[in-house]
Amino acid sequence: MRSRASIWNYHLMLLPGILLLLAFSVVPMFGIVIAFQDFQPTLGIFHSEWVGWENFEYMFSLPDSRLILGNTLSIALMKIIAGLTVPFVFALLFHEVANIKFKRTIQTIVYLPHFMSWVILSGVLINLLSLDGIINQMIQWFGGDPIMFLQSNHWFRFVIVSSDVWKEFGFNTIIYIAALTSINTNLYEAAAIDGANRFQRLTNITIPGLMTTVILLATLSLGNVLNAGFEQILNLYNPIVYESGDIIDTYVYRSGLLEIQYGLATAVGLLKSVVSFVLIAVSYGLAARFANYRIF
Repeated sequence: MRSRASIWNYHLMLLPGILLLLAFSVVPMFGIVIAFQDFQPTLGIFHSEWVGWENFEYMFSLPDSRLILGNTLSIALMKIIAGLTVPFVFALLFHEVANIKFKRTIQTIVYLPHFMSWVILSGVLINLLSLDGIINQMIQWFGGDPIMFLQSNHWFRFVIVSSDVWKEFGFNTIIYIAALTSINTNLYEAAAIDGANRFQRLTNITIPGLMTTVILLATLSLGNVLNAGFEQILNLYNPIVYESGDIIDTYVYRSGLLEIQYGLATAVGLLKSVVSFVLIAVSYGLAARFANYRIF
């Protein structure tokens, strides 16, 4: 039985993390009152004029509000679908590889982009996708015309989604590979004895064994419907592609920090946070119902 002194030691160990959480996550939440004010930095929170719901009404009256919401939802949904599908398919193919050295090499290659920031990867992508970059050079080798990928509203979303998949699919594959290891190997042996070929074992044992994991990840991803990737888009977009790439987070950044509309930016961010909270609660409820997943 633990002594009182050892219990206090555990609490002291948690104290730095709790203080950081309070300083950077709890105390700043009092700043949401700016959403209901005509905030002036020189006056501060306590002396700025209270305007109530005026910032929210102005937000919905903006002609760009529907465009920004549509961009956020479409990019986020495409990322969720691709982020579930590509790692799933890759894990199935990876599971069939027998050469251990080859598997370890592939693992290292596909995991590496996850540990790089978008500041670094965006520089790589800008060089690859520029007019004189290697991608356009390859297109010209096959007789095509160069494409302005990052200056085209037609191509920009495709670049955003595909680059996000490239960065994260290797790391997300870990979840599926872990699920594959939990499948009873005796099932494969029994199926082989009964004459099932590799494809039949894949469709009748491997894929059904992963469906619970797929359902769990799909339901939990609902909480990210309004998170389209601020850091990625901020480093890749430009005014030419605002029509297809401007999302809620980048709009809040521009209106709040660049255009000095603090009240409007806070109102947009608060509304997004409330909707995201509801979606996260719904997603965890669905995960508990359909995948028996609970955090409490």
